[in-house]
Amino acid sequence: MTKILNFFKSLSFTQTLIFGYSMLILVSAFLLMLPISSRASAFTPLNDCVFTTTSALSGTGLTLYDTYTHWSLFGQLVILIVIQVGGIGFMSMAIFALSFTSKKIGLKQRATMRESVSALKGAGIVKMTRFILKGTIIVELAGTGLLSVFFIPKCGILRGVYFALFHSISAFCTAGIDLMGYFEPNSSLMTATSSWIFNLTIMVLLTIGGIGYLTWDDVVENKWHFKKYRLQSKLVIIISVLFYIIGVLEMVLVEWNGALGHVDGTANKLLISSLFVTSGRSAGFTPIDVSTLKPATVLMIIFFMFIGGAPGSTACGIKVTTFAVMILTISSVFKKKKSIECFGRRIDDATVRNASCVTTMYILVVTITAILISAIDDMEITPVVFEIVSAISSIGLSTGITTQLSDFSCALITIVMFFGRIGGLSFIVSLSGAQSGGKSSLPEEKIMVG
Repeated sequence: MTKILNFFKSLSFTQTLIFGYSMLILVSAFLLMLPISSRASAFTPLNDCVFTTTSALSGTGLTLYDTYTHWSLFGQLVILIVIQVGGIGFMSMAIFALSFTSKKIGLKQRATMRESVSALKGAGIVKMTRFILKGTIIVELAGTGLLSVFFIPKCGILRGVYFALFHSISAFCTAGIDLMGYFEPNSSLMTATSSWIFNLTIMVLLTIGGIGYLTWDDVVENKWHFKKYRLQSKLVIIISVLFYIIGVLEMVLVEWNGALGHVDGTANKLLISSLFVTSGRSAGFTPIDVSTLKPATVLMIIFFMFIGGAPGSTACGIKVTTFAVMILTISSVFKKKKSIECFGRRIDDATVRNASCVTTMYILVVTITAILISAIDDMEITPVVFEIVSAISSIGLSTGITTQLSDFSCALITIVMFFGRIGGLSFIVSLSGAQSGGKSSLPEEKIMVG
């Protein structure tokens, strides 16, 4: 017992998160493997269960089975719990529970919590945790109420409320896992394209879940006074709105008579375009058949998925702030400025290095994994890249190749999903151990770049 306690004490903040998420994946995968979790009352292969729970925890939404037709109520509830824990973080729940006891919350727990929610500082982290959980409950219950208007007339009261709760949690946590197989297996949201209340509710839940807890705090504290927002919140909102406008315009110009051809009416097409673009940046809900998209749209969605959502949100990807820092770096080079500035603030050099590191790491992981899967499974590179970027950014959109992947490729996708949930920078820190902060005394030498 002493050795076990010493082992946990020796873990760093990030290693604690990785260990906790790993245990949650394995325990929930074991539960899904049991006959009680499937409608056929049969065992489900463990590797498929690990894939499913990793997808649920990371908020990816890639699935090997239709969630409604394959999993029993028990199995669906296991998946729903994993989605919820993955969305707000198990450390948020642990700190919240400890705050109601007499046990003191130590510096390590506070630091781990800060790492879990990507907070800028450790001060007030317990208050932030309560704010996150309170906001989560309010938003998810509101979403359940609105979605019940759609589901209850079609499914009855009990099933309708359950379906509404499941989709509200899945949307807010940007998981993209659905029970729409009740209407048509593997249909995602394509059977609900004519319902405005359903699609708008899902879109709002995805947006709230994807902008990050710090942005919530700014909106609650400063209301419409945009100038008072943190620099991070300003960048998140501006880039999110910009991507939304670009995405909808592209869908209208390129897919109006293509992937949107089955949608009736101009207003409905604009609604579905809006939902698809929003989902393409954070979750795997799709109101259209992704395999029918034109190459230009596929490339745009890959780009949106790669960027992802905001730090401290339920979404993944390299994050919009990382993208913003990279763009601002390019701008500063063009303007021959020594510092990177935005909205009257200077961005420190460490942030720039971290942004470069995260972007490079994600590009390397996507490239290497795409080469391996394409070679092993003999698949075209574009759908493979789409699948991998969807996995690493925890989006869940797919061109339909998920069920065609070999066991080895599925294992690679599982690792990539876990990597995306932890985050590139956190993953590096967890492996690197203690770092030297001393300044190098080695002689400097310039090299040519570009």
